[in-house]
Amino acid sequence: MLIESSAPTRIDLAGGTLDIWPLYLFHERAQTLNAAISLRARCSIRPRADKRIAIFSEDTGTRVEANHWSELRENHDLKLLGRLLHYFQAEGLELRTRCESPVGAGIAGSSALNIAVCGALSAWCERPLADELLLQIAQNVEAQVIDVPTGVQDYRPALFGGISAVELNVDGVRRVAIDVDPRELQDRIVLAYTNASRNSGINNWEMTKRHIDGDVEVQSRFGRIRDVAGAMRGALERRDWTAVGEHVADEWENRKRLAPGVTTPAIEAMLHAARKAGAAGGKVCGAGGGGCLFCIGEPDRIPAIRTALADNGARILDFQIEAEGLKVDTRIDAQPVAG
Repeated sequence: MLIESSAPTRIDLAGGTLDIWPLYLFHERAQTLNAAISLRARCSIRPRADKRIAIFSEDTGTRVEANHWSELRENHDLKLLGRLLHYFQAEGLELRTRCESPVGAGIAGSSALNIAVCGALSAWCERPLADELLLQIAQNVEAQVIDVPTGVQDYRPALFGGISAVELNVDGVRRVAIDVDPRELQDRIVLAYTNASRNSGINNWEMTKRHIDGDVEVQSRFGRIRDVAGAMRGALERRDWTAVGEHVADEWENRKRLAPGVTTPAIEAMLHAARKAGAAGGKVCGAGGGGCLFCIGEPDRIPAIRTALADNGARILDFQIEAEGLKVDTRIDAQPVAG
C-alpha cells in the first residue's frame, strides 16, 4: 500500500496571533483571515519489509530510523514527525515528507505538513478522524514539539482550503468561508520570501507574554488588529480592494510594534520599495522576523511590485489560491521498501 497526502500552506491576511489561546478571550469578536495557497506540504507512506520505522525529510536531508514507534517520542532531529508516529502507534513503514514552501517561511508550512501527515497516518492505521479531532491532534502535538502554545488558524486552511475567517469565541472556534472570488484576490497579491528564516514560536510567545503581563500598548495594538480584521472581512465581501489594501497596511503598522523582532531593516526596505512601486499595503506573514511577506495592489501594478521586491533581495514565490485542502490518496499495489 502507498499513501500520498498533501495540504496547502496559507497567507494570513489579518488577525494573526490572536488565534493563540487565551489571547482571543481578551478581545471579543476576534477573528483571523487567511487564504490557502498552492505551495503544499507533501507526505508519502510505504510499507517496509520489516517492522522498523524510517522517517525521511527531503527538505533537510534528515533521516531517522527506529525499531518501534515507542522510541520516537524524544531525542531525534524530526520531532514533529516522530511525535505523530508515536501518537498513531504506527510501525513497519517509511514516511517521507517534502514542503514546497521555503523553510521558516511563515506561511504555516509546519502546520500544513502536520495536517498532511495526520491524514496519511489516519489512512495507514485505518483510523478515520473527524475534522475537529484531527485539528485537535495536530495542534496539541505541535505544541508539545515547539514547547509554547500554538494558534488555531494555521491548521484550518491546510485542512479545508479556500479563503476564510476563523472566528474565535468563548464557545469555540469556527471556520467560515468568505464569499470572494479567489482570482480577484490572487491577482492583487505578490508573495515573496525575504531569504531569512524565522522561528514563529519565539515572536508569538513574546507577544503573548507581554499581553498577559499587562503591557497596555501591546493590548491596545491587539485590539486594533482585531478591529482591522473585522473591517477587512467586510471589505473583502464587498470587493472593496482599496479598503483591503488600507487594512493590510494598518494591520502591519500595529503588528510590527508588538515585539522588537517582528520587523527588520531588510523587511522595511522591501516593503518601502513595494509601496513606491504601487503597493497599497504589505505585511510579513506569520510571526515576522523573516520568512515571507506579501504586498497587495491593483493588478496593473503587480509587475512593478514584483520587480521592486526582487531588486531589494526578496525571492518572488508564484502561487495560486487553493480551493482544496487536505488530499489523501491510497494505492493498494505498492511494493514494500526493503529494510
